[in-house]
Amino acid sequence: MPERGAAIESLIAKILSFLSRYPSQVFKKAELERRLGLKTDDEREQLRQALHHLQESNRIMRVKNGKFGHLEIPQTVVGMLQMTKQGLGFVKVEGVDEEVFIPPRFRGMAVHGDKVEVSLFAPRAKGSKEGEKREGEIVKVLERGRVDLVGTLEKSRNFYIVIPDDRRIARDVFVAAEFLNKARTGDKVVVQIDSWGVGHLNPEGRIVEVLGKAGEVSAEMKSVVREFRLPLSFPAAVRDEAESIAPVIPDTEIRRRIDVRGDICLTIDPEDAKDFDDAISLETTDDGNYRVGVHIADVSYYVTEGTPLDKEALLRGTSVYLPNMVVPMLPEKLSNILCSLRPDEDRLAYSVFMTVTPKGIVKEYDIRETVIRSKRRFTYEEVEEILTETDGPKDRWNVPPEIVDRLHRLQTLAATLTKKRMKEGSIDFESPEAKFRFDEDGKPIEIIKKTRLKSHRLVEEFMLLANQVVAKHIGLVKKEDHPKPFLYRIHDSPDPDRIRELAAFVEQFGFKLNLDAGVSSKELQRLLDQVRGTEVENVINEVALRSMAKAIYSEHNIGHYGLGFEYYSHFTSPIRRYPDLVIHRLLKQYALDPGLKQRQEIGGRMSYIAKQSSDRERVAMEAERAAVKVMQVEYMKRHVGDEFEGVISGVMRFGVFIEINDLLTEGMIHVRDMGDDYYVYDEKKYSLVGQRTGKRHRLGDSVHVKVLRVNPEEREIDFVMTNGEPAQARRERPRRR
Repeated sequence: MPERGAAIESLIAKILSFLSRYPSQVFKKAELERRLGLKTDDEREQLRQALHHLQESNRIMRVKNGKFGHLEIPQTVVGMLQMTKQGLGFVKVEGVDEEVFIPPRFRGMAVHGDKVEVSLFAPRAKGSKEGEKREGEIVKVLERGRVDLVGTLEKSRNFYIVIPDDRRIARDVFVAAEFLNKARTGDKVVVQIDSWGVGHLNPEGRIVEVLGKAGEVSAEMKSVVREFRLPLSFPAAVRDEAESIAPVIPDTEIRRRIDVRGDICLTIDPEDAKDFDDAISLETTDDGNYRVGVHIADVSYYVTEGTPLDKEALLRGTSVYLPNMVVPMLPEKLSNILCSLRPDEDRLAYSVFMTVTPKGIVKEYDIRETVIRSKRRFTYEEVEEILTETDGPKDRWNVPPEIVDRLHRLQTLAATLTKKRMKEGSIDFESPEAKFRFDEDGKPIEIIKKTRLKSHRLVEEFMLLANQVVAKHIGLVKKEDHPKPFLYRIHDSPDPDRIRELAAFVEQFGFKLNLDAGVSSKELQRLLDQVRGTEVENVINEVALRSMAKAIYSEHNIGHYGLGFEYYSHFTSPIRRYPDLVIHRLLKQYALDPGLKQRQEIGGRMSYIAKQSSDRERVAMEAERAAVKVMQVEYMKRHVGDEFEGVISGVMRFGVFIEINDLLTEGMIHVRDMGDDYYVYDEKKYSLVGQRTGKRHRLGDSVHVKVLRVNPEEREIDFVMTNGEPAQARRERPRRR
């Protein structure tokens, strides 16, 4: 049958992708079943057929004891060079989930972000360490990753150099005096690369933009925007298209949709939010169940596939939220006005109506295009106060009793959903975030640790539920139906070696991670429950997070390990995430029951959209992290000499990182400045140990430190132990030529 053949082809792609991630390991058929999430007899039979086909076509290897493994990759591969801040180079091979290590002397003139051709070295002999990466030499730069760099202009004798902000770019750029463009020593600049150098010569370039004085917060924020190539304006064609959209919804469009403008729909968002993606409604049915409505802005009505608006949204992939600004995916007219579910205004939405029992079980659902009218816009803080009041709502909120009642019922159901989700294997990571309060000059004067409120969890639970329902709606294919191409949000199970390291690490603190039954998400959650409220909670959470795979978008569903969901998607934020917009379109297309040819055309687009969206999400996260660091460093400039309580948040060969409690601000004490002993790095126990005294600086240890020095140009904070140990943490940069 054609649909069965398509299912096996899809499974073949999953097998090849999985084995490529573990090129030095082999797996029994039962292990592949578990790792690929195959549970039914039909899926197991498909796996048997897929493995047989792959073996017969010589695309995988089969070894003794019935184990299967990755077939050796070709002698020459193509991929992107990715450098670490410590100067290690890896090439991510195109088409497979594998990395090749590039020793420093075999990098040639390639730099971070370049597309390169790699000649692989001979594989290691059998018996070598399992999981060890292949090595190779870069023989050709096929495509430069960028044409300009952001950095600080400095003068060295008779020539000028730009030191890149990105620590992964290991070479300074020479700039001749005639190409300074009025820049002065100490300025933060953008330098365009004219030549990447030959042999041991440095790149050469010309300064095309001066961002300001290095170290000043405005210049540093501009440098983050330029470093990550965040677009601050929209092309003219995109602006023109957005401006041409009529603000009034046509009557014909309203008539063809489900009209729920009479329902009590509520939005709950951050205080400073301007784009309201989602609204929630709730009614109690006659049989005691809940009818929950999750209403999402219907961006797909306004943004048509293939238009300038759509192409720009795909290029951006996501909105980027920096501490003092937003780089939106869509123009303001759409994101903040036409699509935003503003109170007392008619808006087009895509709604998921769910009948949910008091025990949190979804009995039935309906996904429909709607027109809604939000009755109230709440902030998280307002809802939290209403939920925690014992004497009734305060007059200043002026909240009608029927809305207060709905908020309490929503909270009760959300708590049930949370409990059910945890029981079924979701992992509840607490990831604290920092937000800032600024003065009139835009400088941070206060760092506030965000608190996760009941109101946050309330919204999160219903968004998770809607995302899961939508993914199941498409992914659970009936036997008589053809598979539907889709964009899933997936999260692979963690590498067993990393989990074993995590288990050994937490054992030092008296906690246990049970691995007898394999790496289950339930056991990880039990560990997080054990450490909750302890001094090492944040550190163990962080180490556990590092042990996990990264969630990505994919056209192939393998489930979401961290949430414990077999099917998951992103449907609830189309104003700020492109995958959500795509899913809205897919739902509309599948509602019209497209033919097999059209489905194949849809499927042909999903792979690129998944990769582009995952890549842009990663860039946004890195940019947001860099911008937060700029603000933290700026804040700490005012606190040189002040003392703080902190915790050792990282241990490396060259020193220990210290995170200040409540400020979530990290600095460093370098090992060469720990003058009381000679310290040795114990990698397995995440610690530095003094050879003479036996003194141990261990991940998770509480410390008392003083701010010694702040370097805004390098975005670094140096600490000193209050017992007088000097701490002059400097930037670890590869040696420059």
